[in-house]
Amino acid sequence: MNSAHSAAVVVGVDGSEPSLRAVRLAATEAARRHRPLRVVHGFIWPLLHVPVSPAPDAPPGGGLRHQAEELVAAAVAEAQATAPGLSVSGEIIDGEAAAVLVGESPTAALIVLGDRGLGGFASLVVGSVAVQVSAYADCPVLVARGAERPDEPVLVGMDGSAASRLAAEFAAETAVARGVPLLAVHAYRHPPSSGPGDMQPLVYDEARLHGEEAQVLAEWLAGLTERCPGLRLTMRAVHGRPGAVLAEASGAAQLVVVGGQGRGEVTGLLLGSVSQSVLHHARCPVAVVRGPR
Repeated sequence: MNSAHSAAVVVGVDGSEPSLRAVRLAATEAARRHRPLRVVHGFIWPLLHVPVSPAPDAPPGGGLRHQAEELVAAAVAEAQATAPGLSVSGEIIDGEAAAVLVGESPTAALIVLGDRGLGGFASLVVGSVAVQVSAYADCPVLVARGAERPDEPVLVGMDGSAASRLAAEFAAETAVARGVPLLAVHAYRHPPSSGPGDMQPLVYDEARLHGEEAQVLAEWLAGLTERCPGLRLTMRAVHGRPGAVLAEASGAAQLVVVGGQGRGEVTGLLLGSVSQSVLHHARCPVAVVRGPR
């Protein structure tokens, strides 16, 4: 995660309504964090060897590059209208959108993008660019989706992994900046399995197990309120599948934060199944926080 104070919030745009929504979210977030905003458009046409300048006999103002300049200018204007006084710049970078945004991530404080873009397949709930950037970026990624609920808490999913601990730190800082509580949720399945051949007991004390899981959650979050002065923290252990539990809880949250890959995820996956599930099913914006590779 880039800690330099001058690191910008970066928002990817393509002229679609979801990307303009991302611009408004990014402008608000940059203003909260006292950081500049960079509006970036991945311009793929030169890679496909498509002419981007207007034809010799075409009227002035034509051509694909001019269209890209106009959509970036419109996004910059939208950001400035959303957060007056915010330092906003725009840039067109030759390349495919996901690759361009991942390339921005090592020096960005945060990348923001819409859940769907132009040219997305109708059957995809969340576009491939959002999934790819969330999987590969070197900084937290915020995906604009679902409803805006500014009075509701920030929600973070916890499983004890290094990624979820990083997610908790990010969520705590965000909650304090937004002036709302943080709700930390640990979804657990019981009885736990110790291996493929494990014989599960037919009867177990759910109340006792719930208490044990709640205690584990408290241990994971020990010291968080000291590290984030002003944080109002609530913890909740819930029996159920993590992705489903977090998606359901997101209906009463303004933001859900997840680690890029949690405990028990298949080795080699850059974006874990839980974070993918939340990206596709959450009912509010989603932030994915990945640890070091």
